[in-house]
Amino acid sequence: MGEVASMVDDTPEWLRRMWRLPEPEARRGRPAGLTTDRVVDTAVQLADRGGLDAATLPKVAKALDVTAMSLYRHVGSKRELVELMVDYATSPPPPAAAGDGDWRTALADWAQALWDLYGTRPWLLRAPIHGAPSGPSQLAWLEQALAAFSHTDLSAKEKVMYAMLVSGYVRQSALMSHDLGEGLDDSETQSEREHRYGHDMLGLLDRTRFPELSALFESDAFDQPVVPTETTLRKDFRDGLDTILDGIARRVEH
Repeated sequence: MGEVASMVDDTPEWLRRMWRLPEPEARRGRPAGLTTDRVVDTAVQLADRGGLDAATLPKVAKALDVTAMSLYRHVGSKRELVELMVDYATSPPPPAAAGDGDWRTALADWAQALWDLYGTRPWLLRAPIHGAPSGPSQLAWLEQALAAFSHTDLSAKEKVMYAMLVSGYVRQSALMSHDLGEGLDDSETQSEREHRYGHDMLGLLDRTRFPELSALFESDAFDQPVVPTETTLRKDFRDGLDTILDGIARRVEH
């Protein structure tokens, strides 16, 4: 018991707050009116309504009707607040479907669920990454990605590498999808914009200087049926994901 208590006492303050560990006995005082969960929950609500810029410490303090200084008992800095928000808002992944060791289906389902999470809370995509995942929710996602490879002969290093590869693709794809969607007006779909883009670029390009791009815009790549923007973005995401999974499959097989 003494060794466990010592480990808790030695845990960095920000990590203790991330995991909601109790404070060492020597630091305990009169219970505070605020809690870390209340501060973080308020910040997440502000971000859900107005994006990451709406969740500054002064704005969180105002929403709680307290002074900004009173928040520092529960969050050490703006950077820590964002890290706490990200883990709090990154709800644990949905349970993996019971399968027969089909790593590809498991990882594809995991990637789709993460993509959907980013679609629900796009401000997560704007949060800077300062290091490896450290919070319980983020580690739950990583655990499930690694578990997809549990029936393969991949090494631990390879499992992490491929999980991070897919995670990075999901994040970048979701960010691009969100930004493209935000750039549309209410009267157009993504497929309509792409068609107009191809037509406009073809009229501007010098075929001698841009032979490959000219061939691209002369093809039917930008002349697709009009479909809802969400359908277009989801299809593009799955096509890219399949390409990455094809590459991983080759490595798994060999």
